[in-house]
Amino acid sequence: MKILERYILSENFKPFIVSLIVVTFVMLLDRILDLMNLIIEKNLDFLTTTTIFGLSLPFMLALTIPMAILLATIMSFGRLSVDNELIAFKSCGINIYTLMRPTVIAAFFLSLFMIYFNNTILPETNHQLKNKMIEVGYRRPVTAIKPRVFNSLEKYTIYAKQRVGEELRGIMIYNHNGLKYPETITAKRGKIELSNNGNSLMATLYDGEMHTRDEQQPAKYQIRTFKKFVLNLPDLGYQLNQQGSSYRGDRELSSAAMQEKIEQNRKEIAQIRQSLKETESKLAENSQLSSRDVKKYKNSIRIKEDKIEARKRDIREYQVEIQKKYAIAFACLVFVLIGAPVGMMTRTNGVGMAFTVSSIVFILYYGALTLGEELADNGTISPVFAMWFADVLFAIIGVYLVITSVRESKFIRLDLLGEKIMKMLKLK
Repeated sequence: MKILERYILSENFKPFIVSLIVVTFVMLLDRILDLMNLIIEKNLDFLTTTTIFGLSLPFMLALTIPMAILLATIMSFGRLSVDNELIAFKSCGINIYTLMRPTVIAAFFLSLFMIYFNNTILPETNHQLKNKMIEVGYRRPVTAIKPRVFNSLEKYTIYAKQRVGEELRGIMIYNHNGLKYPETITAKRGKIELSNNGNSLMATLYDGEMHTRDEQQPAKYQIRTFKKFVLNLPDLGYQLNQQGSSYRGDRELSSAAMQEKIEQNRKEIAQIRQSLKETESKLAENSQLSSRDVKKYKNSIRIKEDKIEARKRDIREYQVEIQKKYAIAFACLVFVLIGAPVGMMTRTNGVGMAFTVSSIVFILYYGALTLGEELADNGTISPVFAMWFADVLFAIIGVYLVITSVRESKFIRLDLLGEKIMKMLKLK
């Protein structure tokens, strides 16, 4: 029996590795296009490029590993069916459950590894990738200014007609730093440089004008021309340092860290509710308040209610992300239950057909997961139901298909089905 288990595992292992490489490469293609734009715009060196690639891989592996398992299972069990090895095993008294057992056990342990991966490795690499992208974004800040778009930087708005290499052309800068009438600076060309670890910006402008209006005397309008003008924008608010940003989003946190955030938000909600009750009591007890004071209290109540809703949404998003980490991990096990009977029933060992079937299954699964995430974030359904619905549904379908395979129901010849569909389309 151990020989049989090793044989089944080896038949699954080879296509799994190949599928993982192929599926990951397909997902990397989209990343490669974005990275090529970064390389051209930011003039990235080889080390930075490979670092971004390496930090992008864990996020992709979290999705491609379950899909590779589905693809490999369809291919391996499909080959066993095509080569009539299933019939040989059955004639020896070996049933489908016995054949699937080593693959199911392996998928279960891989699911446990994916829980560790999604909770420990993935959040850290996501955080490092975010900081690396911030660092890259500030290497050549002129590339962050999109031509013919109003770009906001703290208390300034920058507009440029075009960008030529490192230089901007047709520049307009609006300074609305607490001014009633924003100061406008125009220039034919200029350059932008960062300092103070990306937290301060210096714009060197050439051949331009400064338009200002006196706040005390609005009718007084002043225009000054310049050949060269240097504008310093200190403290852009990014607070970038050599270690990168310490802030972490939900995808940069482990389940334990997100649970701490949830408890912290719940405490804040309790405090805001207590303050809200006090404000409502003051409004109810003081019947002789002026209309101005009544409006002030009502605005305070509305602000506090908005804060409570914002904290509740944060809690839901953290709860969704926690459940998502576990649901995607156990998709490895669910996809074995789907892939094995599909491979046996379709009797196909071709990569193209297996890839098509697995892609359809994964798109349906991930679509259900994404829809559930959106509904749970909005509070329409619970985070647990939203994230585990797809796993439970596909597990039920998988168990049904396994039972159907054991009962030796008719095979689904997808290759013949495809030929029939093509013939029907040609006739039309």
